[in-house]
Amino acid sequence: MAESDEHDEIMIGALVSTVWLELRHRVSAALAAAGFDDYRPTHESVFQWLGPDGDRVSDLAQHAGMTRQSMAELVDYLEAHGYVERVPDPSDGRAVLVQRTDRGWMVNRAARRVVEETQAEWARALGREEFDHLLSHLRRLAGVIQRPARVAGHPRTRRGAR
Repeated sequence: MAESDEHDEIMIGALVSTVWLELRHRVSAALAAAGFDDYRPTHESVFQWLGPDGDRVSDLAQHAGMTRQSMAELVDYLEAHGYVERVPDPSDGRAVLVQRTDRGWMVNRAARRVVEETQAEWARALGREEFDHLLSHLRRLAGVIQRPARVAGHPRTRRGAR
């Protein structure tokens, strides 16, 4: 490959980012239109890792790769706006779990619908088989990326419902 061609080639980061930004824009617009205008893309850092039975703020922070304090600020905002609540951890009376409220589950379902609609649109654009291959390869790549993190004691498995 010639040096000028090398600089003209779009790298994987830009490609993945372009797809992610489009999906995030669609989800944000749909959520605002559905009445969730106080939900921000940054809140995905909570919902992406929040399991169906709840999680501790420290665990959410570890999964998201951010400080406990930063995660607590996001959770505080989401709690103040009715998306999550803090409840006692039944396995440890000193600990607190963050759980989705009914509103949190509603925003989750609304976002999921947009993602499913977008995937269907993109599958039509690429062809179902090609799109399925793309998803398969992305899942495999995500597994390769996540595996070393788990070995190092940092579990980064996606637990959220999106």
